[in-house]
Amino acid sequence: MLRRVLSACLSFALAGSVFGSETSETSVARLHFLIPAGAGGGWDGTARAVGRVLKETGIVDRVSFENLSGGGGGRAIAHFVETAARQSNTLLLSSTPIVIRALQGLYPHSFRDLTPVAAVIADYGGFAVRADSPLETWDQVVAMLRSDPRSLRVGGGSVRGNMDHLVAAMAVAAAGGDPRRFVYVPYDAGGKAVIGLLSGEVQVLSSGLGEIVELARSREIRVLAVTASMRLASLPDVPTLEELGFGVTFANWRGFFGPPGLSMSRRESYIEILTRMRATPAWHETRSRLSWDDLFVTGDEFIAYLEAQERELSAIMAKLGFLR
Repeated sequence: MLRRVLSACLSFALAGSVFGSETSETSVARLHFLIPAGAGGGWDGTARAVGRVLKETGIVDRVSFENLSGGGGGRAIAHFVETAARQSNTLLLSSTPIVIRALQGLYPHSFRDLTPVAAVIADYGGFAVRADSPLETWDQVVAMLRSDPRSLRVGGGSVRGNMDHLVAAMAVAAAGGDPRRFVYVPYDAGGKAVIGLLSGEVQVLSSGLGEIVELARSREIRVLAVTASMRLASLPDVPTLEELGFGVTFANWRGFFGPPGLSMSRRESYIEILTRMRATPAWHETRSRLSWDDLFVTGDEFIAYLEAQERELSAIMAKLGFLR
């Protein structure tokens, strides 16, 4: 009898350790993604793609998503910081704008107020028009910008001064135009920006390629140029700005952050599951389909990467007039 009682107690204790593992310091049985924008944009698409692969490959049992738009991403970051104590299973998706907006003083927080976990991809910029647009080449866009910069409306899935606007401004400046004079129309996330292009509200869309490559393949839009250093296998007929003689290359990293005060052991758990995901065929297929480059930088190396980008972007933005 005593043996049976001890056995039952041991079984109960083991079961309790399994069911309670979700709240332990290192296990990641469930994962919640905080997305700082509406549906349909690059942030939303990246978080959901990562979550889907983690779930489908069994690396994480349960995933959930929350879209919290506002302030060019600043609202979600502020919420993440303010509620850090209850965000132990949450990762915030962010990208280059967390550096840009902080440099401009438009975010009350920077990446230093969070726990950088890992960058996972780089997304090149692309400039697209409707399939029936009379603009057939990037040179025609340049001609309009040079003759009358106010005649061209460029849309993007971010606020003024943020990622899509900055990439467009770099291209305009390289073409000899004034990056402060062309008309930029901001939308809340890439999905709405695409609708703006298709409805005719804007003539050109500045966007991350991952948000528009499927539309280009289905011939709903045409991509005129990309900011990669060489032509991409997914869009082999689309020239780069560099080969067209404009000397602009740019890749927007996207990655994940934990809340402030996240323990190093918990951060390592997150890095481990993202490392496992990166090695799966499902993730490789996802990256290829969306024209994302592999950019995997973790932990302290990610912090150093962010600090270097901060210095580089500060110089670029000052030159373009985005910083006072």
